[in-house]
Amino acid sequence: MLLPRELEKPTRYRLFVMKIGILPVGEIAPEVLVGLQQGLVKTFPDTSCTIITKVLPVPKVAFNKKRNQYSSSLILNEIRAYASKHGKFQGILGVVDIDIFVPELNYVFGEAYTPGRAALISLWRLKPKFYGENAGENVFMLRALKESIHELGHTLGLPHCPRSFCVMHFSNSIFDTDKKQSLLCDECYLQAALAINNLG
Repeated sequence: MLLPRELEKPTRYRLFVMKIGILPVGEIAPEVLVGLQQGLVKTFPDTSCTIITKVLPVPKVAFNKKRNQYSSSLILNEIRAYASKHGKFQGILGVVDIDIFVPELNYVFGEAYTPGRAALISLWRLKPKFYGENAGENVFMLRALKESIHELGHTLGLPHCPRSFCVMHFSNSIFDTDKKQSLLCDECYLQAALAINNLG
């Protein structure tokens, strides 16, 4: 499958275009990366999105034998290190297909530096089959897009939003992810637009 090099959201008047790179960490299906690329460009203002062809290996040190999970923060550190070496991107979204955690929680869907240039999502617990569901691929992709937007929103300095329909609302479970939209509420969208403009 040929991956589009870069997608950009056309804007009539703009001062700055934020460049997002999608970085596979371990093996990720190309169609998932393309779906995220297309969705991110539609969601964030003044944004272009590139799928990075390099695959970052999952750091072995991130695996926790007791929990049988991987440390989200250790993987995120690797993504931040990659971002520091590739300054053309204002944000790097790492995508993994393994179960990740932070010490204070049983699991997480993702993590990000707030604000910062590195974000991470895991596909592991977004798959309908993980919950014994018969839902199709569209449900899975929508969940992945929501979590990607959420974590990249954090890199722009956006906090969790109290509005349950906003994509920046905290997801305590997959039910919260399904409940919220894949869009920023008006207030969060404005904050994101200002943050993106300030990057320039």
